[in-house]
Amino acid sequence: MKLYDLSQPLNEQAPFWPYYPPFEVKYIKRKAEHGVNAQYIQTSNHMGTHLDAPRHFVTSGMTIDEIPMEWLCGPGVIVDLSDEMDELGVYTPQMIQSRVEVRKGDMLLLHTGWHRYAQWGEEPDEEKYIHMHPGAHPDMVPWLLEMEIRIWGVDCISTDHPMNLPIGRFLGKGAHGHCDKVRAKAEAKFGDRLEELFPDSAYQLTHNALFPHNCMHIENLGGDLAAPELQNQRLILGCFPWKFRGGEAAFCRAVAFVGEWGREV
Repeated sequence: MKLYDLSQPLNEQAPFWPYYPPFEVKYIKRKAEHGVNAQYIQTSNHMGTHLDAPRHFVTSGMTIDEIPMEWLCGPGVIVDLSDEMDELGVYTPQMIQSRVEVRKGDMLLLHTGWHRYAQWGEEPDEEKYIHMHPGAHPDMVPWLLEMEIRIWGVDCISTDHPMNLPIGRFLGKGAHGHCDKVRAKAEAKFGDRLEELFPDSAYQLTHNALFPHNCMHIENLGGDLAAPELQNQRLILGCFPWKFRGGEAAFCRAVAFVGEWGREV
């Protein structure tokens, strides 16, 4: 069996969600002085490859430690959408189903190609990665629920489209006007369809509409996600957060398992 790491690295250089605290790390002991190296970190949960639990948007929602183990590892698919995704692209259930068989209860990971713009990607570009990433079409919500998907994930900073996020609505107002740049590009791309696709009622759609149904997601996938042998295939997939009691999200290691599953004799 071969294992593929689908996670992005994480340290103080990683981009963090706008307005959230960054990742901070420092040594509190060093080998020469104390006989041991030890570090201290302070961070928000929403950076690097991480799993959002329903508690992130639902006051009484399931927390990281309450997620059933069987939801975190099992059959699923990696879907290559990179040939259709450009700046502010929108992915649909039809795109997914035309490329691979998705079964009820699968773990679903989407390769949009956007992780190449992350900090350690092939073409790092923080503004492009955060401001112009692809996002979910509104049809994704009922389809994910119909397919009984518990965990899905993307190689973007969010599953939601920038026009359903602060990025496209109020990020940088009175400062650099980032949201105005995003909106202008979205208006040019979608024209009259803009308000239909991204109405005010759809603000943070995949978070608000899916978390109450315990459909949660991984954000900032990367690593070996683009490996040709993983694309549009049925695989065993895993998402392994630390057992964070009461956690509304947690850093995680996402993994694809290829080959015989089980003990080798």
